[in-house]
Amino acid sequence: MNGESAPARPLSYVTRRVGDGIADVGRVAMLVGETLRTLGEGLRSVHLVVDQMYIIGVQSLVLVFIVSLFTGAVAAVQAAYQFSTVVPLKYIGSVILRSVIIELGPVLTALIVGGRVGAAIAAELGTMRVTEQIDALEAMAINPVRYLVVPRVVASVVMLPVLTMIANAVAIFGGYVVSVTSIGVTTHTYVRGLQDFFYVKDLWSGLVKAVFFGAIIGWLGCYHGFRTEGGAEGVGVATTRAVVSACVLVLISDYVLANILFRFVFAR
Repeated sequence: MNGESAPARPLSYVTRRVGDGIADVGRVAMLVGETLRTLGEGLRSVHLVVDQMYIIGVQSLVLVFIVSLFTGAVAAVQAAYQFSTVVPLKYIGSVILRSVIIELGPVLTALIVGGRVGAAIAAELGTMRVTEQIDALEAMAINPVRYLVVPRVVASVVMLPVLTMIANAVAIFGGYVVSVTSIGVTTHTYVRGLQDFFYVKDLWSGLVKAVFFGAIIGWLGCYHGFRTEGGAEGVGVATTRAVVSACVLVLISDYVLANILFRFVFAR
């Protein structure tokens, strides 16, 4: 009996996890649909949206600034090392520019904000769930999706592109500082590289990605917060799941969006 039941345990575990994953996809889709249905009503509470924009955007500025500055610096060092024998250093500005605005800026910003904001949203809504505050909203005929989810998702969608643009500028500046002080590239050469290889479609592709990343972070944070159960321990579990799922989905969607944008939308 033990020999027959042992192989069934991993199989049953995998089956259960797959079933839970499919159920989560369905519940997230229902949350997205309810959010879109109540979007107009939720936007009437402008003060709630503005509060969340401050929490998600303004309070993330310092972290985004620090990470972006050193991202640009590292990009300059790596570019100088990898392309010194292949590509002239006069192109280092263009290499940093395109790598930042297409990929590094939006993705790293989303991962940073996803870790900070996703955890905060899940912890806040999870605490409200376990303390029955969300149930109290429903008892007062207040739609919790309209009151809690819509402002957070809208703020995430709006602020991620803004933070991404700031991150792009800071990273390019960080690359400039390292290029001029350590690599020996002149200011004129660096700026000329930026000008010669700047394409608006590259900037737009990064901002389009940021919009989708913001929606992912907002919805997954709210979803895991709403699904919290089990007291303080459940809040911790929900927070961890929100961060992990948001970061993983950001990376997956980055690949999908890159294929769509550069093969179909921005193809020459």
